[in-house]
Amino acid sequence: MKYKGMVSSFQRISCRFASTYRHMFEIVNPATGKSIAEMQEDYGEDVIRKFEFLAAGQKKWNLTPVSQRKAAMFRFAELLDLKKVLSEENMLQTSRLTEKVTYEPLGVVANISAWNYPYFVSANVFVAALLTGNTVLYKPSEYASLTGQEITDLLHEAGIPEDAFMLTTGGGGVGAKVASLKGLGGVFFTGSNKTGLEIAKKAAPNLVKVQLELGGKDPAYVRYDVPDVVAAASTIADGAFYNCGQSCCAVERVYVDKRIYPSFVEAFVKNVKSFKVGDPLAADTYIGPVARQPQLTVLASQLLDALEKGARAEVGGSLHDNKAHKTGYYFPPTVLTDVNHTMSVMREETFGPLIGIQAVEGDAEALELMKDTEYGLTASVFCKASSIAEEILKELDIGTGYWNCCDRVSPRLPWSGRKGSGLGSTLGMDGLRAFVQPKGIFLQQPHGA
Repeated sequence: MKYKGMVSSFQRISCRFASTYRHMFEIVNPATGKSIAEMQEDYGEDVIRKFEFLAAGQKKWNLTPVSQRKAAMFRFAELLDLKKVLSEENMLQTSRLTEKVTYEPLGVVANISAWNYPYFVSANVFVAALLTGNTVLYKPSEYASLTGQEITDLLHEAGIPEDAFMLTTGGGGVGAKVASLKGLGGVFFTGSNKTGLEIAKKAAPNLVKVQLELGGKDPAYVRYDVPDVVAAASTIADGAFYNCGQSCCAVERVYVDKRIYPSFVEAFVKNVKSFKVGDPLAADTYIGPVARQPQLTVLASQLLDALEKGARAEVGGSLHDNKAHKTGYYFPPTVLTDVNHTMSVMREETFGPLIGIQAVEGDAEALELMKDTEYGLTASVFCKASSIAEEILKELDIGTGYWNCCDRVSPRLPWSGRKGSGLGSTLGMDGLRAFVQPKGIFLQQPHGA
C-alpha cells in the first residue's frame, strides 16, 4: 500500500496531456492478490498528444551530441560502440564519384514492453533507441506499470529530456492505439505471439517498421556423453524454473538420451525439490507466484492434459500442493516424465513452473522432436564436444543456440527469434542497427570542375 498517493515526474508531466476524466487501473501484487496501487489509463487522445510532443522533440534530441546521450545513460555506455553503428560508410571512391551510406534515426519509436523483466526488456529497446537519436514513446505492460513509471522518473532525473522519452500507461487498448499511430518510425514489441500478431496488424496500414520479440518453446537436449549428468540437470533445472519459468528463453521441454535418463531425472528432481517457494520479497525464495492470475488456468490445463495422457508427476502434480500459500497466484513446481508430443505441455508455450522430460533414442530422435515446434527462439545441447553441439544447433531454425548452458543473454550478441518467436534483433551490433535506417548518397563532381 506504500505506493498509493505517490507522485512522480511522470504524473506531473502527464497532467499536461491528460483528458479531464481519468480511468484508473489497479496494480495487483501476485503474491497476495491484493491491489497495491492505481494508475491512470491513457485515452486515445492522450497517446496522440504524447506522440506529437515526442515527434517535435526528436529532431532536437537527434542534434544532441552522441557524447551527451551517452552521458545521460552512462551505465550502459561501456556496452556500446556507437561509432560503428552511426558512422558513414564509403562504398566507392573515385576521382569524380563518391557512393556512401549514412545512417539516420527512425524517428519516434514505440516501445511496447513486457512485464517479466521490465527493466531489462524495456532497456533493450529504449537505450539503443535513444543513443541512436530516436525519441521513445514507452508503453510498459499494465502488469509492470509501477516499474515503467520508475524507469521514466530515473531517465528524466538522469538528463533525458521529457520530449525525448515519455510514458503512456494502460491495458491492451492503449498498446493498440500506440501501434496504430501514423508517423511512427518503428514499433518494437515484446510479449506473447498472439498479442504480437495483433500489434503487427495495427501497425501494418502505416507501413512502419515492426520488430517483435515473442515467446518460445525452448528445448534442451542432454546427450549420452555429457561429462557431468548432475551438473547438466542443475543447469537445466535453473533454466526452466528461474523467475518462476516466466522467461521467453526459459527451457520448456527436455530431451534426454535413454542411457542416462534415470540418473538425469533423479538429479533434476532433487534440484527442483530444493527450490523454496515463497514470498518474492524474501531473500531465500527461489520460486514466487506467477504474475498473472489467468496463467494459472493455462498451467492447470497443460498439467491435467499430460496426466490424462499418461504422464507421471515426479514433483508436484496436484493443484493443491501449495497449502502454505492460500492467497496469491502460486502454482506448485511440477516435473513430468513419460511425456510425449501429443501433450500440450511439450508443444504449447507454458510460461510457468512446469516442465516435461522425455527420453529419446539418440541424436536423430532428439533433433526431430526439437524441430517439432512453431517457435524458434533458443535451444541448448549438453554434450562433450562443441562440434557435435554446433552440428545439431545448425539444423534448428532458432535465433540463439547454447552448448552446455541455457537461458543466457549477452549485450555483445544479437537477440532474435524465428518463426513464431518474432522478427528482428535487439542487442549486439545488429540490435543497434535496428534503430537506424540507411540512406544511399551519390556525390558526383560536376563536369568541368
